[in-house]
Amino acid sequence: MKRAVILAGGEGTRLRPYTTVLPKPLMPIGDRPVLDIVVRQLKAHGFERITIATGYLAELIEAFFRNGESYGIPIDYYREHEPLGTVGALALIEDLADTDVLVMNGDVLTDIDYGALLDRHRAGDAAATIATKLRQVQISLGVLRFGDEADPTRLTGYDEKPQIDYTASMGVYCFAPRALGFIKPGERLDFPDLILRLIAAREVVRAWESDDYWLDIGRHDDYEQAQEEFESVRARLIPHEES
Repeated sequence: MKRAVILAGGEGTRLRPYTTVLPKPLMPIGDRPVLDIVVRQLKAHGFERITIATGYLAELIEAFFRNGESYGIPIDYYREHEPLGTVGALALIEDLADTDVLVMNGDVLTDIDYGALLDRHRAGDAAATIATKLRQVQISLGVLRFGDEADPTRLTGYDEKPQIDYTASMGVYCFAPRALGFIKPGERLDFPDLILRLIAAREVVRAWESDDYWLDIGRHDDYEQAQEEFESVRARLIPHEES
């Protein structure tokens, strides 16, 4: 069985004031909430069960998706009664120890093939697989370089408005059952801390390098970009959409 857990319990503080009345996963992209798009994608990519971990304004998310019947995929919920960080809820959700699972943030807008990602993870030896995306930051200032230890004020280089490349997590992960054993039930824990625990235990953590469309709509800039680009990428984001 292909199962996904969507983490949708955060308060969305970076998107305030919008998120004072709506949970971030219900923020609209065009004419659809972002989480509506995600659920449709998971169904199209062969997933058979979705668990949504809710917290902030949980009743709105649960009322919107109900049991998933209208999407053709069973949806159930785990409601956090106190914040457990970005990953702590996984230790309390039933049946996750049975098989590898895809775990993702509820504010991700991407056309990645979630099913292929989980299949690739299952075929390997990793305790965790992280979907990654190459991004660039344009520095708007001149950057000075110093390389002389004997004279630390002596310049060795000058880069005018350089571009820095970095690899970012897309907020989409796959976990083998053994990885979740590194989370204590009821513990507040974030994704980076879990990944560092796995690395410290010499577990294999791998990257899935993605060239797919991706925006983190929890950021104002990405949310505004998503609104501007939605119609042009709509067919890629919403499979088999009825006209």
